[in-house]
Amino acid sequence: MTVFGPIQRPRPYNLSNRKGFDMKHFIVLGLACLALTACSPQKVVDKVVARTAETVISPVTGPDVARCVVDHADPSELEVLARDVGVRAGTRTVAIIQGILNRPDTQKCLTRANLTAPVLS
Repeated sequence: MTVFGPIQRPRPYNLSNRKGFDMKHFIVLGLACLALTACSPQKVVDKVVARTAETVISPVTGPDVARCVVDHADPSELEVLARDVGVRAGTRTVAIIQGILNRPDTQKCLTRANLTAPVLS
């Protein structure tokens, strides 16, 4: 005779017998994981670098012109510009921005937006 009653063995773990838990949950979870993997980490990094570079370019050229500059800059140029975040733009930064502004594609972007390229000194 035991004080606490007979020893019960644990039941096998079966998800389908759990109340309120069905295959829909597994499908939704699987689709959510699939959607998360569709986002490329490199694309996220590129967007962050572009936004950071835009915050550096914007005080020099103005926000509207900065968008055209970011759209037509090379990734390596954006990385260099993004490094200047939080500090005043130096001569190297201004030279890079001026170089991007002088490109024909950037000039076309400014023309389409009814903007003129600022004179940087």
